[in-house]
Amino acid sequence: MADRFDVVVVGAGPAGLAASRRALASGARVAMLDDNPAAGGQIWRGMVAERDVPAVDRMMSARVVAAPSAGRLSVEFPQGAADLEYGALVLATGARERFLPFPGWTLPNVAGAGGLQALAKGGLPVKGKRVVVAGSGPLLLAVAKYLRDHGATIAAIAEQATHPAVVGFAAKLVAQPKKLMQAMQLRAGLAGVWYLTSCWPVRAVGDGELESVTLRRRDTQWTERCDYLACGFGLVPNLELASVLGCRIENGAVAVDGQQQTSVAHVYAAGEATGIGGLDLAIVEGEIAGLAAAGGTAERALLAERDRHRRFAADLERAFALRAELREMVTDDTLMCRCEDVTFGRVRECAGWREAKLHTRCGMGPCQGRVCGAAAEFLLGWHAESVRPPVFPARISTL
Repeated sequence: MADRFDVVVVGAGPAGLAASRRALASGARVAMLDDNPAAGGQIWRGMVAERDVPAVDRMMSARVVAAPSAGRLSVEFPQGAADLEYGALVLATGARERFLPFPGWTLPNVAGAGGLQALAKGGLPVKGKRVVVAGSGPLLLAVAKYLRDHGATIAAIAEQATHPAVVGFAAKLVAQPKKLMQAMQLRAGLAGVWYLTSCWPVRAVGDGELESVTLRRRDTQWTERCDYLACGFGLVPNLELASVLGCRIENGAVAVDGQQQTSVAHVYAAGEATGIGGLDLAIVEGEIAGLAAAGGTAERALLAERDRHRRFAADLERAFALRAELREMVTDDTLMCRCEDVTFGRVRECAGWREAKLHTRCGMGPCQGRVCGAAAEFLLGWHAESVRPPVFPARISTL
């Protein structure tokens, strides 16, 4: 492996693959990094054939832990570490699920919606298991269908958005025939499954592992027996590397211009890191970023397609915005930071994120605030004040 490339793409999901393919086609020497063992990201996990991966230098199971100087990344591999130099960098770092704490959310067999799907794709047996899928957004339907197709019984899908909001969003799919067809296929595959709007979990119960979940719908509560609770309240862009590089962050996402360039010269961003927008937008943004990183310019049709997908993303965000009542799920004795066993009651006594870290160690554990940080932002209005290297936990030899 050479240690200098014209273009380095961080992330091998849909946006990263698209960026790598376009940069390679433009004649650039390209390296693509990802912390997973295979390309595909979370959306295409286990679904990308070898022939569909661009013929670039692939560095899998690799994590960028620092950016020591302009045009240089420090990368950790299972076998060691190395510095890579680049002419241009494309950040396609994707997103993670947003978890909101509630009593019992740390019980075994309570998982993120996408997380449980990923586990099932990795071989977790779900056949014959009773599953409640809860949270917000179209991902709930995709996860429920996948689990059902693999033998699980879906006890209920609990969507926190209101019925008018969901219906209004569905009506706008008429202008997006491809997405309308996907939505119809999902609903057809979930025929007979209880789909409840204005509904969310308030407590998970079990002796050592999950046995049931209490759901609330408006003023009514009841208990559903289940083996798994797949729960996710939307997605949160992964911004750590962009922040370390000094890229401007706006409205919780990496700010980019018309060619997907960030506020830092020669650094581009695409996909969910620039805002949650779905698969089609991620691919188009990746293509634009790959072209620009290799010195080209995106054609007008590609830019118009991006604008169309961005309008859809804005409709999605409005329809599935989190309701204020979700802040009532958490109690003072609910674990807020599961890495450091810090309760919400202790955290909310602090004036802000920095004070909470200093006084309680909230956000100081192995996940480095990736779980509790997003929860604190929604519950308390706090924002992380800084991100410092190493971006991920790293070996002493790497440092």
